[in-house]
Amino acid sequence: MVIFERRESGNQRLRKRRLQTLLCHDISLLAYHLPLDGHPELGNNAQLAKQLGLITEGGLEADNPLSIGSVGRLAAPLKATEFAAQVADILGRDVLHVDAGPDMISTIAWCTGGAQGYIDKAIEHGVDAYLSGEISEPTTHSAREEGIHYFAAGHHATERYGAKALGEHLAEVFGVEHHFVDIDNPA
Repeated sequence: MVIFERRESGNQRLRKRRLQTLLCHDISLLAYHLPLDGHPELGNNAQLAKQLGLITEGGLEADNPLSIGSVGRLAAPLKATEFAAQVADILGRDVLHVDAGPDMISTIAWCTGGAQGYIDKAIEHGVDAYLSGEISEPTTHSAREEGIHYFAAGHHATERYGAKALGEHLAEVFGVEHHFVDIDNPA
């Protein structure tokens, strides 16, 4: 007779320990990532636009009414270096800038978090710049070859405002107590 023993991976043990700690202290855990990215008012992209003063004119995926990313413009044109400095100041994070577009930025596309692969969608819109959280080697080449600025401002830094806005909204509408805990993450 062969008996199989199920072994948990280190990742599974870590998740189990985290959840047990929450449940033992009657703490609820809600995790809605993708819907929070795309919500038109409370979502990460909408809230990032609010923080940075970006004017949203449409979705990054033109044929998708539930587009995650956004396309729009700056309130006033800025030099790319000025925009990078503004983003760094507001988000409290160094911004990696691939300087490959026009001297002045007027139009921009953005998608929070790990959406560097959406640069091609931004290019299709003909914008001056694209902003996301992360960068990869192909992103750099796409930006340089297509003549578009690319700004990587940190996955965490670009996505923290949606969760906070959602918590505030739920507290206001349903009278629930909430605490937004921003645990810094350099990624």
